[in-house]
Amino acid sequence: METEKIINELHFKAVRSSGAGGQNVNKVSSKVVLTFDLNASQALNEEEKTLIETKLATKLTSENLLILNCDEDRSQLKNKAIVKKRFLELIEKALTVQKKRKPTKIPRSVIEKRIKEKRNTSEIKENRKKPKL
Repeated sequence: METEKIINELHFKAVRSSGAGGQNVNKVSSKVVLTFDLNASQALNEEEKTLIETKLATKLTSENLLILNCDEDRSQLKNKAIVKKRFLELIEKALTVQKKRKPTKIPRSVIEKRIKEKRNTSEIKENRKKPKL
C-alpha cells in the first residue's frame, strides 16, 4: 500500500456541521466529508481492491465509494486530519490478512483421561442395575 498515492486520490468536501454551536454553526463549514473511489484508484492493485471490497462491504456504496465524515472539532483542518487518519487505519486494517489457524494435536494424557472417565461412568451405571442371579 502506497500511502502518499492513496492520499492524493482522496476528495475532501467541507460542509456545515450540525448540532450545537449557536450562530457559528450557520456560518462556518467545519465538517469534513472524505470520499474515496475504490474502482478508480491507481495506488491499489486488483488483489488489494478485492480484499478491501470484501472486508469493507458494509461501508462502501453501490458504486464502491468509501465515504467518511468528521465533525468532532470546530476546526476544519483538525477534522481533515482526523478523517484522513481514520481512513488510513481503516484501509490498513482491511488489507491485513489473518494467519491461518493451525489445529493443535490433542495430547495423549487428555485422551486417556477422557477414556478413563467414560469407563468410570459406565461402571457406575452398571452398578445401578439389579444383580443377575
